[in-house]
Amino acid sequence: MHLPSRYATKIIAVSISLVAVSFVFSLSVESQEPAQDKPAAAVPAAQDKTPTPAATQSSSPTASQSNSQGASQTPKEQKKLGTELDDRSIVTNTDLITLTVTVTDTYGRYVSGLNKSAFAVFDNKLQQEITHFSDDDSPVSVGVIFDVSGSMSGDKVKRARDALSKFIQTSHDSDEYFLIAFNSRAQLLLDRTRDGDSILNKLTFVETKSQTALYDACYLGVEKVQRGAHPKRALLLISDGQDNDSRYTFNELRKLLKESDVTLYAVGILSGSDAGSAMGMEGQGILDELAGVSGGKAFFPRSAAEMDDIFEQIALELRHQYSIGYKPESFTNDGKWHKVKVRVTPPRGLPRLFTRYREGYYATAGAR
Repeated sequence: MHLPSRYATKIIAVSISLVAVSFVFSLSVESQEPAQDKPAAAVPAAQDKTPTPAATQSSSPTASQSNSQGASQTPKEQKKLGTELDDRSIVTNTDLITLTVTVTDTYGRYVSGLNKSAFAVFDNKLQQEITHFSDDDSPVSVGVIFDVSGSMSGDKVKRARDALSKFIQTSHDSDEYFLIAFNSRAQLLLDRTRDGDSILNKLTFVETKSQTALYDACYLGVEKVQRGAHPKRALLLISDGQDNDSRYTFNELRKLLKESDVTLYAVGILSGSDAGSAMGMEGQGILDELAGVSGGKAFFPRSAAEMDDIFEQIALELRHQYSIGYKPESFTNDGKWHKVKVRVTPPRGLPRLFTRYREGYYATAGAR
């Protein structure tokens, strides 16, 4: 039987349409299958993502951002990280230079409420335009470095632990803490906690040993707080300043502090016999130098009451600082040291004001 040509043409057209629809539907199904699998594969990556310093502002004369780089680690290496000193480098950018500036009057009282126009910043004697300015009471990432070596035995540790509670009570509610204890080696006892009481409880059970690795502990402290959640970073070193068992040298630690964006405050715990001895004087000199090069300060209390006041004073200073940032003109990554000077002009009626800050930075964006 033969169909008329017009019916045959319609049948052929319908058949072709059905085949085309089937082909398009199969392509659509295949393209949707990988899309359904992607969210399930992406979930672990999202859960493992942790904040890095590169995602936050920096308060460093060296850099505005810091990133740790390195190859993927084995489970054994991951276990070591956070408990002992590791060798991974800190990488910094120097496009934005930020300084943490403390301003005091002739009586050592903190001066707040100044505006940007009161400050002038000079980089290698050339005045710079201030592009970032803040005097907010912002939280801090604080590394508490506690000496539990043999030279701190007896009543020293207890006195320092009791005074540390004053620091925690006066600090910002959102401060985060790292606790590093050291004797013959540096160990991270607490990592990123906002519970200050947990630091005091942890120190109760730390055993003292004869050897002292102060420089290693500070090195580890810089590395840890550089990866903290807050742009402002500080170390609180509680020690007599003696070292006899570190892998790193004094000069290596001093250079790291000059390069980093971490301010170190040292509280020298000295007994009556330490103050006048050669070893005691050497310890004081070490703490003075390490604190000064970072823009911080060293304190040497002579009584329990004075120690309480000092810890409270450090906490207050961290809450009454200015953050000033600028981009150097014609910046070149030549690795050279840039001297920085900050001048403050007091408002009319106020006496002379004093500033304390990091004295410069190395013009380099490479790994160190």
